[in-house]
Amino acid sequence: MRVLETFTADRSVQSASQIGRRAALPSSTAHRIVDELVDAGLLGRDEDRRVHLGMRLWELALRGSTALRLRQAALPYMERVQTHIRQHTQLAVLEQDEALFLERLSHPDAGANITRIAGRLPLHASSSGLVLLAHAPADLRERVLAQPLRALAPETVTDPGRLRRLLAGVRRDGVAIAQGSIESVSTGVAVPIRDAGEVVAALSVVLPRQAPHTAAIIALREAVTGIEATLRSPR
Repeated sequence: MRVLETFTADRSVQSASQIGRRAALPSSTAHRIVDELVDAGLLGRDEDRRVHLGMRLWELALRGSTALRLRQAALPYMERVQTHIRQHTQLAVLEQDEALFLERLSHPDAGANITRIAGRLPLHASSSGLVLLAHAPADLRERVLAQPLRALAPETVTDPGRLRRLLAGVRRDGVAIAQGSIESVSTGVAVPIRDAGEVVAALSVVLPRQAPHTAAIIALREAVTGIEATLRSPR
């Protein structure tokens, strides 16, 4: 795991020595583990013997994945939202106290958005994260509120009391609106997706800051109705 976790969205290719340093492993151990993972197909090597994540890892990750099922259920409805708003449409789940983004659709002329597929954002900072945190188990919510809340932008909510009130509003209204929380020029709007009564994901759009929210909220809620019906259908 320490070897695999040295790979990031910005660091997709490394040498075995770099992996060893970043994983805090002795060089000989790092080279041995990398060789074993390459043999198993979990890592691969290019012609310069640089190491990258292997296709076998991708294959295993998709087998029986609840994330894959959720993405497949959501994607047709995300496309409808995206056709309507022509900005960014995103799907996120709660994963280890962060919002993990499973899918993102973006129009070529859309505004700023730092979200990446398989990327993560703090729960308190994005509209998707706010939805997930608002509906998370109470112990997780308290754990997040007790930690320092990092500011990603000047308007990120970092005061625990204000965040607590904001989360109560998200639960009451069924929508999170985060204006300038990640980037000052953008507003995130997110709604919850439920499966068997539990919130399992957040569907969101990222709009230009001054764009109206009403049409986006309607489009998101209509999409969620379809997604939830798909999730309820026999598998």
